[in-house]
Amino acid sequence: MGKIGVFVDRQTLGSAQQLNSLLKLRDAAELTGHLVYFLFPVDLKKIPGMDALFIRSRTDPMNISFVASKMASIHGIPVIDDPDSIQICSDKVNMYLHLMKRHVCIPKTVFVRKGEVTTERARELLESIGSPLVLKEPSTSFSARVERVGSEEDFLRVARRFMKLSDWIVAQEFIPSEFDWRIGVLDGEFLYACKYIIPSETFKIQATINGHTIYCAVKSAPLHEVPEMVIEEALKAGKAIGDGLYGVDLKESAGTAYVIEVNDNPSLEGGEDECYPGIYARIIANLMER
Repeated sequence: MGKIGVFVDRQTLGSAQQLNSLLKLRDAAELTGHLVYFLFPVDLKKIPGMDALFIRSRTDPMNISFVASKMASIHGIPVIDDPDSIQICSDKVNMYLHLMKRHVCIPKTVFVRKGEVTTERARELLESIGSPLVLKEPSTSFSARVERVGSEEDFLRVARRFMKLSDWIVAQEFIPSEFDWRIGVLDGEFLYACKYIIPSETFKIQATINGHTIYCAVKSAPLHEVPEMVIEEALKAGKAIGDGLYGVDLKESAGTAYVIEVNDNPSLEGGEDECYPGIYARIIANLMER
């Protein structure tokens, strides 16, 4: 029997779906004889007394969840996600460099420095990568600060705004698709698959349109429906980051699977588990075997 801490906050428990996912995790742990303790930020001091820690609060090096992960790591306690994974995935420049190093297939990608936000550079990128371009501010999450630009004027306007938050931005090839694959990867192995259906009003999984936030639909996909190349590229991407739990987003185009990004602390409450009810037991087993 082990004591598993699940680090949460008020936002984690902000919906019935999120709470239901956490209860499934607790039930899976208890079925194998483990005890689950839900730990809030005020409970940081309890982490050294745990046998494992599972982060279910939004991860970012500037958030308290990173402190929790770091504390577990310092005390030799198995933790998902680990501090290194959080740092890599929270900075898209860092993340893409890791993917490039492992030769993961990604869209054409260029990193643009502050001094390069010029009309000439915009023209060059629109010609070499293609129009439209997708610009990303490196610390973006949930599709925030990800915009599509099709002209030099749009490039300068968006890039200058993003440069107020970072010394670098990512310029990337736009790959149109009706959905993104989301492949769950745990310790280098396939965990689940689903489709994120892109809303017709946008090209992202989440966007604000006329003051209203719209979200993608999530459709769990059985393993036999997932192209082998998608799984192979997702596993390669996960291994490029580490041995934690990742949600790898990919697009298919002309017979190629492109990794769009790798997310640590992936969502498990949107229906991702519909075809894979055993994912919670696998997460628990992996944590306790580390």
